[in-house]
Amino acid sequence: MAETTAYSGSGLVLVKNPHLDLMEEDVLYHLDLGTKTHDLPAMFGDIKCPWTDGEEVASRCFLWEGVPGTATSGTIRLTRGTRSSSVPTLMFCLQFVCVGGSPNRMRAFAQLMQRQLGLAGAGEDVADMCAGSDRYAMYRAGPVLSISTKKTPRCLFPLKKMAVGISSRKGHSTTLSSLQHGMGIPSISIMLHELIKLLHHAKCRDVTIIRIGTSGGLGIEAGSVVITDTAVDSSFQPRFEQVVLDDVVVRSTELDKDLAEELLACSRDIPDFPTLIGHTMCTYDFYEGQGRLDGALCSFSSEKKLEYLRRAYDAGVRNIEMESTAFAALCRVCGLKAAVVCVALLDRLEGDQIRASHEVLWEYQQRPQRLIAAFIRKRLGLCPTD
Repeated sequence: MAETTAYSGSGLVLVKNPHLDLMEEDVLYHLDLGTKTHDLPAMFGDIKCPWTDGEEVASRCFLWEGVPGTATSGTIRLTRGTRSSSVPTLMFCLQFVCVGGSPNRMRAFAQLMQRQLGLAGAGEDVADMCAGSDRYAMYRAGPVLSISTKKTPRCLFPLKKMAVGISSRKGHSTTLSSLQHGMGIPSISIMLHELIKLLHHAKCRDVTIIRIGTSGGLGIEAGSVVITDTAVDSSFQPRFEQVVLDDVVVRSTELDKDLAEELLACSRDIPDFPTLIGHTMCTYDFYEGQGRLDGALCSFSSEKKLEYLRRAYDAGVRNIEMESTAFAALCRVCGLKAAVVCVALLDRLEGDQIRASHEVLWEYQQRPQRLIAAFIRKRLGLCPTD
């Protein structure tokens, strides 16, 4: 059974489940949130936020306090401590959500976005908004909401990441949120179902969702950042097959082309690493499914492996990971404009094992974050910085 979709003209997040309207309460178990226990529109809607000295912002991104529904145009300069009728208190709404690995990394990312957006309190610690959950940690610093798993064991690589953009009313500024989705299609599927319901209950609109992660490159140098135009399966087809009861539902995995081009344009202001647009192949596991020779099981030769990877390259694939088809399909069905931005940790045509030093890999993993930060600043009309 094929399932066709289109983006929502209203900008609202589409939840295609009639049963939700019949429920007295919707418990978002893995996020430790619920429609009865939490005021989701208030939590993920407007907040007052102070500004830093001399920061220029496009005032179209903000509202004058006390005049709901109005916006201005042009550029204003705000100065810390000024509290006159001519200078507004800025009102932020949730527009960008970043989903990633350990609590430490996502807390650090929230602090990075504090600095990038020029918010007061930059560098200070942020409180965990999901303190009652043993699943996730959530940090909000000004307009930044950052979410990750709790009690994540220290390891060389953070778990896969993604970013999501949300906005509740036109004329408001941005809020960034980060959320970890673990590794693989089952893990990201659980997270996306609850995240999309959260956006729906919070009445968010005009959402831009971006997954930030790591991957294996294909015919590109290690450290390259790949912006996905289309996610493909292991047969190089742009589809995601979801088993629903005993039926197979086929969903499109095309991503927003304009958003991909916008991200590529932002990368030109960060010339110290290569960025490109290409297909991303999504597999169900890290070893056999990606043609690795170093797993506990391997039933194919090195020649067969290279022949398969070269066919993938000829089909337009430039990197391989384990979440993009499910991510693209779910976002598309629910009317979310989406992108996937991943750094390549190695070129799979040259080997299977990741041998770069911890310091090199850490710097590689900052590259997608730097690109997304530049994208957010540009969307807000702020001057480039890196």
